[in-house]
Amino acid sequence: MIWMARVLAGPVLWAVLFSAVYALHGAGCHLGWTDRAVGFTDLHHLAMWGVWIAGLALHAVLIATMPTGGGRARWIIVAGTWIGLVSSLFTLAPVLVLSTCF
Repeated sequence: MIWMARVLAGPVLWAVLFSAVYALHGAGCHLGWTDRAVGFTDLHHLAMWGVWIAGLALHAVLIATMPTGGGRARWIIVAGTWIGLVSSLFTLAPVLVLSTCF
């Protein structure tokens, strides 16, 4: 059971991040967060970037705690972990960089 949880940890973390960032995008647009300046950016982008960076840090923890050794079981865990990280990088970067509210 632990093995399956480790295999799915990366993709599940991606799904959580995907849901959280897009939820913040919708909430931020609806609540007018783009008009609230925070430092060099606005509250809308700051919230989305904060969640994304925290998620990438959790992906880094998953990568740092991957099992050592060889075999197919380890390879599948490593693949799942990297799939989650790469998915988080590529599917969430556009909404963070190009997000607009209409």
